[in-house]
Amino acid sequence: MSEINPRVLAIIPARGGSKGIPGKNVIPLAGKPLLAYSIEHALAVPQVEKVVVSTDDDMIASVAESFGAVVVPRPEALAGDEVPSETALQHALDYLKTQGAKDPDFVLFLQATSPLRRQGEISEALEQCLQEGADSLFSASPQQGFVWKLRSEILESVTYDYRARSRRQELGGEYLVENGSFYLFKPWVLRTHSNRLGGKVTCFRMGFLESLQIDEPADVAVAEFLLNAIREHGWPIS
Repeated sequence: MSEINPRVLAIIPARGGSKGIPGKNVIPLAGKPLLAYSIEHALAVPQVEKVVVSTDDDMIASVAESFGAVVVPRPEALAGDEVPSETALQHALDYLKTQGAKDPDFVLFLQATSPLRRQGEISEALEQCLQEGADSLFSASPQQGFVWKLRSEILESVTYDYRARSRRQELGGEYLVENGSFYLFKPWVLRTHSNRLGGKVTCFRMGFLESLQIDEPADVAVAEFLLNAIREHGWPIS
């Protein structure tokens, strides 16, 4: 692997059976299908040699190809709610191998439901991976505050003792919440552990806005408002 110019394969799993928002992966969002944002984000990374969309759906496949992605047809047995993303990722790697492709240095796994990545963030994450000698990376939203956890219907304060409440500025450390926007990993991590994370793991921090996921109908309206505002005014200063 070249430490300066690693070979990266982008994979975007996008099945057609969304229940919360029917047809979610290709719904119109600020002028283009939702899936198109992740394809364009991947194509903008210089080290990405190919962008693949794994899908069982003809409409998704058509949209993917129209925006410059290569389609890997996903068998129906691998497209159910209960099938983990790792299974689709593994299938895509194996399928490409049957077509004569060699494993890349890194796989970039993007979720189609994350349209608000900043320009350059994925390249920065890849550079971080190389500098730290990491085998896998997840994107996350750092959070600091008064966190509680509900376990067996019992509330517990996690980041502080509620009986001796401190100021927020005095809370130690931060919590890193996976935002699902993207992951980077070496192929052996997936093949060895059946997991997107393994070996030496690192984290790429993203802001609150970039971490927005399209999971509920209301998220669509919020994302559309933000995308239109960003196009008109640019990203707010972090």
